[in-house]
Amino acid sequence: MPTLKPLPPQFTPEPAAVAAPDAPAPRQPADPQKFQVRVGPSAIDGQGAFAAQAIPARRKIGEIRGEFIDMATARARARAAERSTGRIFMVAISERRAVDATDSQDPLRFANHACAPNMVLKVQQGRVAFYALRDIAEGEELTARYGPTHHAGRLRCLCGAPRCVGWL
Repeated sequence: MPTLKPLPPQFTPEPAAVAAPDAPAPRQPADPQKFQVRVGPSAIDGQGAFAAQAIPARRKIGEIRGEFIDMATARARARAAERSTGRIFMVAISERRAVDATDSQDPLRFANHACAPNMVLKVQQGRVAFYALRDIAEGEELTARYGPTHHAGRLRCLCGAPRCVGWL
């Protein structure tokens, strides 16, 4: 049976010697936005996300990022946000976890609900991504069907779609 030998001690350079003057800067996370999106006043509700360029059908538009929190914390924050600003930027990613995008800079966090949306929200490996359901014209508001929400059918839907279900 082989015996394990301890590794020799590793040389640890002084902090000043770690970064050479011509060393590349630390890598930043890749921008998850695949198409340009702007934020502006929405005819549906408050602020909205708008296509700043044409977006082809079935293409990933981008993601929203935020703080991963447990569902109890998400519910408490949602209640507090509803009382203070009326704006909630959270997405449940599982039965136990949610993403709080309140402090995110991602413009898709302003995507409003619509009963006839032009995007679909998909949760994949803990990431919240949006994909175009059809071709989307530049300037068109980006909308998604929220699905079940904490409103439990008590919030009037303002999307204006011909077949609007009326409530969130």
